[in-house]
Amino acid sequence: MSFTVWFTGLPCSGKTTLSRRLYNHLKQIDCPVHLMDGDAIRAQLPRPLSFSKEDRDLHGRRLGDLAQSMNDKGAICIVAAITPYGDTREHNRRKLTNYIEIFCSCPVEVAESRDSRGLYAKARSGKICHFTGVSDPYEEPKAPEVVVFTESEDIDVSLAKILDYLAKQGLIQLNPEPSQQREAESREVSPIS
Repeated sequence: MSFTVWFTGLPCSGKTTLSRRLYNHLKQIDCPVHLMDGDAIRAQLPRPLSFSKEDRDLHGRRLGDLAQSMNDKGAICIVAAITPYGDTREHNRRKLTNYIEIFCSCPVEVAESRDSRGLYAKARSGKICHFTGVSDPYEEPKAPEVVVFTESEDIDVSLAKILDYLAKQGLIQLNPEPSQQREAESREVSPIS
C-alpha cells in the first residue's frame, strides 16, 4: 500500500536527517519509496518562488501533488518540507489518500544552534526576509500522527517511533525478511540422498 510520510518543522529541526533515515530503512526492506526534499524541489522549479505566504502555500501544495502522483504509481513518498502553515498541511491531508504527518518538535534556539549555513543569523540581521521561526510564523500541527522531539530524543528513538506507527497502521512490517536473504535461501538446494 502506498502512503505519504510528511515531515514538518522549523528549519534545522531534523526533518532532512530523519526523512533520509526512514528512506534508507524502507529501501533496505525493499519498499518502493521516493524521497522529496522541499528545498531541493524548490530549486528545480522553472518559476522561482518567493517566501511569501502565497508562494509557500503553492510550494506545499505542489509537493502534495507530486506525492500523490508517486502514491498513484504505487510508491511510498517521503516529504521533508517546513510547510509552516496549517491550512496547507490540512489541504494535503485531505488530498492525499494516506497522509502521515511527522512533527519534528524542536525549540527555535536549538534549531538555530544546528544551523551550519548561518541562515538564522542572516534572518536575525535582516539579510533574509520571511524566514520561518524568525520573521515568519511556524504553525505547529494540531494533531500529527507522530511527534518526535529532536532536541532530546536520539535519532534511533525518533525513527523507531515512526516505524512503530507505520507498522501499527499495517503499512509496513517491522522485521521483514530482507529480499537478498530470501533469494539466497531460494537458491539453496537440499542434498538428495
